[in-house]
Amino acid sequence: MDAVRVVEVEPRGLYRLWLRFADGVEGEVDLSRWASKGVFSAWSDPAFFRNVSIRDYGAVAWGDGDDVELSQHGLYMDLTGKSLKDLYPKPWQPLLD
Repeated sequence: MDAVRVVEVEPRGLYRLWLRFADGVEGEVDLSRWASKGVFSAWSDPAFFRNVSIRDYGAVAWGDGDDVELSQHGLYMDLTGKSLKDLYPKPWQPLLD
């Protein structure tokens, strides 16, 4: 199982999410920098933002289709300050898990 997998998500006010990952890392991320850009402008509706979920493949998402999605890896790096190279020193490693 990929340790970077999101296992729990909870909205914490407008543009903020609390996340917990499979490796036990947890914390809050501020998404306000994206809020008025493109598809992310949908977050200006508080009800839409609160309707966050985790897709089967791990993306954090809003809406019924592919309305708005964020990569679990990007969120993990945002929360921990790690880079993709820190997570996967061998780029092919996720394929072997």
